Amino acid sequence: QVQCVESGGGLVQAGGSLRLSCVASGRTFSTNAMGWFRQAPGKEREFVAAISWSGGSTYYADSTKGRFAISRDNGKNRAYLQMNSLKPEDTAVYYCAAAPSLSRNLNLFDYWGQGTQVTVSS
Repeated sequence: QVQCVESGGGLVQAGGSLRLSCVASGRTFSTNAMGWFRQAPGKEREFVAAISWSGGSTYYADSTKGRFAISRDNGKNRAYLQMNSLKPEDTAVYYCAAAPSLSRNLNLFDYWGQGTQVTVSS
């Protein structure tokens, strides 16, 4: 079992950057794919990025490709989301979660964190 805790959110101006961190507890962290998702007010939770257990493969949503970068450090049980060129439409609560294999499908992810708020002002 994996438990996730996100941090690093905050308020940033459009065009700025933030780096989100997810620390995961549990012996199986290094064998799980990790994903980042987000949910804006009044909208459904959506996929942002995911990374395989080894870090060798990544998936991105079209809206974040080229601006966001997902990475992980299995030695520290951490996953990261570097967010650059932020836009007001990136404003949302960001969640990390673990899955048995790499996927874009949030229904395949378990062990969700509580989320961290990202607000991008125009």
